[in-house]
Amino acid sequence: MKKIIYLIIILIFQEATAQIDSELLKRIPVDSSRSLNMDAVYKRPFLGLGKVPVSIGGYAEANWQHISTDGISDGHQFQLRRMTLFVSSTISSKIKFLSEIELEEGGKEINIEFAAIDVEFNPLLNLRGGIIMNPIGAFNQNHDGPKWEFTDRPISATEMLPATFSNAGFGFYGKMYKAEWMFGYEVYLSGNFDNSIIDNNQNKTYLPAAKSNPERFEEINSGVPLLTAKIATRHEKA
Repeated sequence: MKKIIYLIIILIFQEATAQIDSELLKRIPVDSSRSLNMDAVYKRPFLGLGKVPVSIGGYAEANWQHISTDGISDGHQFQLRRMTLFVSSTISSKIKFLSEIELEEGGKEINIEFAAIDVEFNPLLNLRGGIIMNPIGAFNQNHDGPKWEFTDRPISATEMLPATFSNAGFGFYGKMYKAEWMFGYEVYLSGNFDNSIIDNNQNKTYLPAAKSNPERFEEINSGVPLLTAKIATRHEKA
């Protein structure tokens, strides 16, 4: 089903761009051989038009289901789980902008999951500010299609951790190579969790409850910013 949706989108896009010179419109190749989960925001499908410094991309995920419990069923159900639009711009050789806008459940929810400006001082020192995806678990940053071949997110990412969880904030990140090894780090100050993680209808500590608070993009409930950090390593042959 997922591959069929991708094919339909490609066909529609090809029809809409039939009048554009095919030499100008090109798929931007993605090199994942030397990347970490922290690089996932830029490892997305993008199309570039000639030398224009703006690229766009996106994907959609849909599914069919027929579920019954004790013989009781709602019958056949078709769902558009999510549609995501990416817009990336290379402002200069050292400054980049990327945004990720997601429509979930057929458009009932519209979220800005990522919208940040990156400023490179050195491969080991980059400044990022805007709406960031906190480095909480591997899936929060490296989530959904076209990376994964399923529409449902892992239970560990939705019931234990609040994937996908983003906040307004800023921080630093960097990466270095040593022989066949890669090392990376991220550290951010951002909006925080609120009382809903302990005061919720689950009657337990439940981090995903914080996602329903849109105020986290405008103010910090406790007045104390959330510090999230991660270090990562990978071998090229892994």
